[in-house]
Amino acid sequence: MAEPHMIQDPQGLTGAEIHRLRAEHGWNELPRGKRVSAAVVLLRQFTGVLVLMLIVAGLIALALGERVDALAIGAVVVLNGVLGFTQEWRAEQAMRALQAMLSPHATVIRDGQERVIPARELLPGDLILLAEGDRVPADAETLREVGLQIDESVLTGESVPVSKITAEPLFSGTTVTSGHAEARVTAIGTETEFGRVALLTGSVEDTPTTLQRELGILARQLGWVAIGVAVLVAAMGVWRGLETLQVFMLGLSMAVAMVPEGLPAVVTVTLALGAAAMARQNALVRNLQAVETLGAASVICTDKTGTLTENQMTVREIWTRDAAYEVTGSGYDPAGHVAQGGHKLRWGDDPVLDRACHVGLVCSHARLSREGETWVAHGDPTEAALIVLAHKAWAPTDARAPVIAELPFTSDRKRMSVLELGEGGGTVLTKGAPELVIGICDRVLTAHGPAPLTDEGADAAREAAHRMAERGFRVIALASREASGEMIEESRMVLVGLVGMIDPPRMEVAGAIRAARGAGIRTLIITGDHPATARNVADQLGIGAKRIVTGAELAKMDDAALAETLSQPVGFARVSPADKLRIVGALQALGETVAMTGDGVNDAPALRKADIGVAMAIRGTEVAKDAADLILLDDNYATIVGAIREGRRQFDNTRKFVRYLLSSNAGEVVALIVNTIMLAPLIFLPTQILWMNLITDGVTAVALGLEPSEKAQMRDPPRASTDRVLSLGSVTVIMAFGLYTGAAAVLLFEMLRPLGVDVARTAAFTGMVVFEKVSVFAFRSLRTPNWRLGLSGNPVLLLAFAAMISLQVAAVYWAPLQTLLQTVPLGWNEWGMIAALSLPLLIVPEILKSLGLFRGRAA
Repeated sequence: MAEPHMIQDPQGLTGAEIHRLRAEHGWNELPRGKRVSAAVVLLRQFTGVLVLMLIVAGLIALALGERVDALAIGAVVVLNGVLGFTQEWRAEQAMRALQAMLSPHATVIRDGQERVIPARELLPGDLILLAEGDRVPADAETLREVGLQIDESVLTGESVPVSKITAEPLFSGTTVTSGHAEARVTAIGTETEFGRVALLTGSVEDTPTTLQRELGILARQLGWVAIGVAVLVAAMGVWRGLETLQVFMLGLSMAVAMVPEGLPAVVTVTLALGAAAMARQNALVRNLQAVETLGAASVICTDKTGTLTENQMTVREIWTRDAAYEVTGSGYDPAGHVAQGGHKLRWGDDPVLDRACHVGLVCSHARLSREGETWVAHGDPTEAALIVLAHKAWAPTDARAPVIAELPFTSDRKRMSVLELGEGGGTVLTKGAPELVIGICDRVLTAHGPAPLTDEGADAAREAAHRMAERGFRVIALASREASGEMIEESRMVLVGLVGMIDPPRMEVAGAIRAARGAGIRTLIITGDHPATARNVADQLGIGAKRIVTGAELAKMDDAALAETLSQPVGFARVSPADKLRIVGALQALGETVAMTGDGVNDAPALRKADIGVAMAIRGTEVAKDAADLILLDDNYATIVGAIREGRRQFDNTRKFVRYLLSSNAGEVVALIVNTIMLAPLIFLPTQILWMNLITDGVTAVALGLEPSEKAQMRDPPRASTDRVLSLGSVTVIMAFGLYTGAAAVLLFEMLRPLGVDVARTAAFTGMVVFEKVSVFAFRSLRTPNWRLGLSGNPVLLLAFAAMISLQVAAVYWAPLQTLLQTVPLGWNEWGMIAALSLPLLIVPEILKSLGLFRGRAA
């Protein structure tokens, strides 16, 4: 909270001014374009081409008086809608809960009174008071400040806090890391810098995912083929002289057989299960189709701070005139130690090291606290790192002498000093930028006490600081001197040493990047931070960026030069939101499928533009989460790679059950066409076809969608944007299965017709169900035989197979289902024929796969 004496205009806005300004400027909030009602989410589930085809088929069945068929089709449409709605609405509600965790308020002076109001009520001209930890609620101009430092990483990507002085701008959404201030609001809502980026985000149009495009194309193709075949078969019925009702029934049977009615529900269920699996890995899916899209990612464009790194400044090195020290541990956890040449040191072992740790500790206002198993810093992250260093050196952190005066850090002085009053008198302690702190020193601390700081000694200190900075470290110089009285004199000081700190990479990220590289996925670091810091992180994590391109260099490149640059191992630093948007667009123009991570408002336009936007739940701004398809609940890059693995599994399994379902439909269509050509009675009734497509095939297909990842999945390159759910090779396999199962069903029908049409139709119907259930094992993999996969690899599939065979037995012998499906009991002879015709579907695919006749991803 700012001190009362700081306020220059104690009145602030009056009630009359508030009323007038509200009419002019409205509220301090951003439009929420992606907030949708439950009704919209529900209606969205019924807009797919396949779903619309099912609705039309259901209406036709109802018009023909086939109420059972109409109800069955209606049930699957409703089921698909409910499943899709449940998942997407749950994700929407989860995201709203994340946003509700932030309850933004602002401290203002109005009518001469200090009060706390919702941030959305702020107006231009409002006087606001800011203190450490506050989020700046609107764009403002600093009127007065004391040691004010702002974390602007949500806008700039720069992880180091920025010092602010009077008359400098403050930006909405940034955070006060230290100091306090009085400021006047200059802009609210969409007029802020935060708001302008949010509007840029909203201008980026959403594009359909690969799976949406693929299923849309497939549905349209199937629709036209279904109409054409249905008309052809109906015409053949007229030519045969069938009655009008029979012709309609034949055409409806053919249309129903052509359309995989269970496909929309199976896709939705499988993607929902994939989303649930991702949630268990700390990835919240906002859009079901994002599950599949992530599996196609060929490039991950990632921010640095908090995603690749811990977002916790950590001291790694200490330099003094006589020695260099290394510091272990990571983040704000005090676990770790200080060592010299591999020898661990504790307080009292080295007086120069002790002095350095003491100066850093006393010159820091940050605090550490433990929340559960996690250590949390309150205040400036640089100062928090110095406090953690003191703990690692076993410094007496609770027995500090009182500080009686302070000169705060300012952007022109670039240092801060305190006066510590100990038993032997006062001591001035200083920390700050090396070039300025070294400049006010005339001595340097050694193991034997202060010694003169020669020009060579000063140059050595500057060179040490330069070497640290080149490796991406933030360097802080430490100095001290005896005080003369109670005044802080920043001159003739003793240089104690240099401290090098960095936001360290997350331990698990390097392995995740290696796994991504092994899967043919490139990691591209894009940050607003310093180029040296970006290079250091890229080198430590093995990203392999041979060149770091700055935003200024990027601005000089035309599109051709950028495309050439992106074909090389590069990273980007000091980039703007527009730069990120341009980089993503250039990658997409090169045919890449781009996953973009980010947490700040500066990332939001690129998140929306990317094929899949990945936001951070912990550090992420509301704008970034609104723009994203996937939210990482732990802000961890490694979670993305796990989600990619799940996305690949989902796409592979989607391709498997699409092939399986279409092979089943192909068999039914072949049987109907041959049956019509032979001028025989109808081989399948519409209700029986729906039973096969919706019940027995649908359940088995969902179980197939649970197939575990194949071993080579994360060793294969990302699928190309031109890859299709159905390749030419897979269409050949589908037709081969369809021709066999269709011919086998007709064979059963014709051989058993002498026993009566009902027996023959029941046998053909049951045979087709059994054929389709047996063939599902061939579609587990078109390149690996089942004896290698192991039947126990997918126990749900075995359970589904047994359940559907049992259900078909019930359809043949249980009276209620006999009535519904118009079946009659079968004898052992009929079952034996069905079993014999099923064996080739088990044996032949296994032989072909064992001989290696299905090789390559296209298979």
